[in-house]
Amino acid sequence: MLMPASLGLATWYVNQYLMSYIRHIIAHFLLDDNGCFMVKSELMSSIPSNVSSDPAGQSAAVPASPSASSPTFSPLYQQIKALIMQRLQSGEWKPGELIPSEVELGNRFKVSQGTVRKAIDELAAENLLVRRQGKGTFVATHHEARSQFRFLRLMPDSDQPQVTDKKVIELKRLRAPAEIARLLGMKSGDSAVYVKRVMAFDGVPTILEELWLPGALFKALTLERLVEYKGPMYGLFETEFGTRMIRATEQIRAASADADAAQLLAVEKSSPLLCVERVSFTYGDKPVEVRRGLYVTNRHHYQNELN
Repeated sequence: MLMPASLGLATWYVNQYLMSYIRHIIAHFLLDDNGCFMVKSELMSSIPSNVSSDPAGQSAAVPASPSASSPTFSPLYQQIKALIMQRLQSGEWKPGELIPSEVELGNRFKVSQGTVRKAIDELAAENLLVRRQGKGTFVATHHEARSQFRFLRLMPDSDQPQVTDKKVIELKRLRAPAEIARLLGMKSGDSAVYVKRVMAFDGVPTILEELWLPGALFKALTLERLVEYKGPMYGLFETEFGTRMIRATEQIRAASADADAAQLLAVEKSSPLLCVERVSFTYGDKPVEVRRGLYVTNRHHYQNELN
């Protein structure tokens, strides 16, 4: 609000002081469509954002910023979700560990139990937390049976259980090619770990995979450790390198087997294959793996759920 010049300089200063005080004690709480509180992130201003004023009562219009009239709103449960994510990323609650109860978290964050529950529901739907009836809520881990094949969408045509075998062909350290570096958010030529392996089901080679990992993050990864480790690879990354995969993007296309793929997958050269290229991300949406898989689909199919 602008004070008329006739009111005098002292009156203008008093008005500005009072409005400044009010601006710092008022909080804006609104309800969203679900009846949840939202906190307005911008403070109320006593002067329009596109006007600058001086004590003499002169005013001048200045260009308004694009966001000046577009305040950002964040539902309260989303803010609590972000705080829980920060705890997960910092390692305060490690994979497999029980997190505090909803009541305890509500007391910690000074919000209702219902708000905490809604935040946890979303994290559970995103496979970051796991609810266990009568036990509480745990940080999800790749060592759980339900999580081991969360990122693998190749399913057998039959319902019979299969024996899985993994054979590591090679592991070496290379300078990251330009495309791999781009996908991993690194500089071209930075150190990267390259892994090639074959997965067989019931003794039949089915998947040929090539993995690229940031060299600095997986400095201690060796061929010997990969060969002796019998659990899920993402479980190894989680336990020994502190890196948990929380989401991935995939591109799928048709391909044909070259001489090397044909030999390792025991198929004829130029046989049709399914090519799946994946980029996996950890907390903070940081890319930490590029994976290219060639799938034999004679007895398997790619399955995904859309909702």
